[in-house]
Amino acid sequence: MNVAIIGPAHPLRGGLATFNQRLAEELQLAGHEVCIYSYSLQYPSFLFPGTSQYTSDPAPAGLKIHTVINSVNPFNWFSVGARMRKAHHDLIIVRYWLPFMGPALGTILRIVRRNKHTRILCIADNVIPHEKRPGDTVFTQYFLKPIHAFVTMSKDVLQDLRTFTDKPATFAPHPLYDNFGALLSKEEACRALGLAPTEKYLLFFGFIRKYKGLDILLEAMGDERLKTAGIKLIVAGEFYTDRQVYDDLIDKYQLRDRIHLFTDFIPDSEVRRYFCASDLVVLPYHNATQSGISQVAYHFEKPMVVSNVGGLPEVVPDGKVGFVTEPDPAAIANAILKFFEPHSLPGLQENLVAEKAKYSWATFTESLFGAIS
Repeated sequence: MNVAIIGPAHPLRGGLATFNQRLAEELQLAGHEVCIYSYSLQYPSFLFPGTSQYTSDPAPAGLKIHTVINSVNPFNWFSVGARMRKAHHDLIIVRYWLPFMGPALGTILRIVRRNKHTRILCIADNVIPHEKRPGDTVFTQYFLKPIHAFVTMSKDVLQDLRTFTDKPATFAPHPLYDNFGALLSKEEACRALGLAPTEKYLLFFGFIRKYKGLDILLEAMGDERLKTAGIKLIVAGEFYTDRQVYDDLIDKYQLRDRIHLFTDFIPDSEVRRYFCASDLVVLPYHNATQSGISQVAYHFEKPMVVSNVGGLPEVVPDGKVGFVTEPDPAAIANAILKFFEPHSLPGLQENLVAEKAKYSWATFTESLFGAIS
């Protein structure tokens, strides 16, 4: 098939770009002709909370990326729509994660559908956003109309989608992020980060946003039992929210000597260092749909403690590969302490390998084609 993916890609950075590029590679391996239509302007600078929207990593080899979509220019939407209509793609896979993108994508896809040939499948990361803004509902309704079918990566998002439309929709779990390289020994990873490999490390990884619950984890770190147990925390990711709130918590609980902050953007080439240096990955989210961080953890076969919110419990079986707990500092602290107790997770390594096997890219792409058939 002639397949196009609409969504962020190199030189844009972040999990969406990484996912889209890995999906394109998988589809090419299956024999499809694939290209990605990415953004020449994804967010106006005043809407972007980080330091840069762009990566310094080299472009992925073997992928055709068209950097053409301007999210705020209606003239651009019509020209890109016309270009994609004439390209006569058999299938377009479009990523939807933020209502802000609704007007641009909804317009482009309406124009594409005029060719009476192209089928349009949406991978809906979110339908109702974590951080709500005026116009969200109207923009989402506008986007949904030209879509033929949907895939969601959590059952919560599928339920949200059903409040908007009854079009065909399928749940398919988020596949592994398996493109960050091979496992390192803890000693090698810690040496690269300047850490002592004899310590017990938790990992909080990814862009720091309010809904991801770093505040809960910092309060949990203030529990005297974690201090007595010698447990330390690695925070690896760029602040996409006010940093002062977190610095105040670090000072309040006197955590400076027990926290290692790596708060610049983490290039793909360095991701494995943080996971391989850690003993336990913690996702203390206030609310969630799905999280790509859990799928990076599975790739590196790392156990997890996750909040009992959104789709997180769907992918982290409680008592098998980690623990599911309420998004509360005391509950998170209890789960962390339980993990470090001997034999608290019988058969942990075998369970991690078995769960990891469920999230192959081949299985995910089968679900995509099944959803649109």
